[in-house]
Amino acid sequence: MLDMDVPDHTRLRGLVHKVFTPSRVEQMRTRVQGLADELLVTAAKNRQFDLIVDYALPIPITVISEILGVPVQDRAKFHGWTKNLTSVSQPIQVLWKVPAFIGLITYIRKLCKMRRLDPQDDLISAMAQSNENGEMMTDDELQGMVVLLLIAGHETSVNLIGSGTLALLQYLDQFDLLRQNPTLIKTATEELLRYYSPIETATNRYAREDVTIEGVTIPRGEQVMAVIASANRDESQFDNPDTLDLMRENNKHLAFGLGIHYCVGAPLARLEGHIALNTLLAHMPNLRLAVPTESLRWRSGTTFRGLESLPVTF
Repeated sequence: MLDMDVPDHTRLRGLVHKVFTPSRVEQMRTRVQGLADELLVTAAKNRQFDLIVDYALPIPITVISEILGVPVQDRAKFHGWTKNLTSVSQPIQVLWKVPAFIGLITYIRKLCKMRRLDPQDDLISAMAQSNENGEMMTDDELQGMVVLLLIAGHETSVNLIGSGTLALLQYLDQFDLLRQNPTLIKTATEELLRYYSPIETATNRYAREDVTIEGVTIPRGEQVMAVIASANRDESQFDNPDTLDLMRENNKHLAFGLGIHYCVGAPLARLEGHIALNTLLAHMPNLRLAVPTESLRWRSGTTFRGLESLPVTF
């Protein structure tokens, strides 16, 4: 769906919207809260833990897997596959990803086939049965949609929670502001999305006709890379863009994209971010980095922007 124009994009997005509804997302609120509390109780058994592995990752991978209907025993494999596939910084590395791609697609194909034949109370089954003006998703479209929702449905949230926590630990005045005023979580989350964008660049775009922008002509057919992380630090759009301000107003960031390709999973990501961050600060008001900031490693690749790990203490 990311690579489609209208009318195909409109049809597919309409089918997804019919089943991936705000009410379905809202139903996960209690589950997300329970996961956050449970994970932090376990993490608190050690004075130091990895916030990515022990907290930021388990919440969204569990939630999107449950929504889609992925069996519990298969969820670890999913993260391994998606992490492998989204960590590409050089063209030659694509060749190394073939086994992960084959493993993921083979599993998704089998799961979709099972849900076509024996529908369950999950999103894959709902999409398989969804009908828009007499049209249903083809098998290829259903499989592609599941892959998209799986990857986008947890990778971005992992980055929001992990990188958002890093930003708060880098600006302890903002950490304390949110801890003392948890009702600020909505504006705070938007600022964290802007400051450390979970997506660094949008997926590939191609000019459908010659277009001139700021004196530069992009010929028809040329590839365009939209750098979301740069746009979210644009000094012509944001005052003091390199400063974290949880009370920032008119925060029209592009972390979830714009236009017809606006992220269909944005409500779920926001819900997970709101609960995960507020719960973390409530459980661990003295949370601090356990290593120097300069020692932290960011994941390779040009699409997703997230940390490999985030050692913290409390």
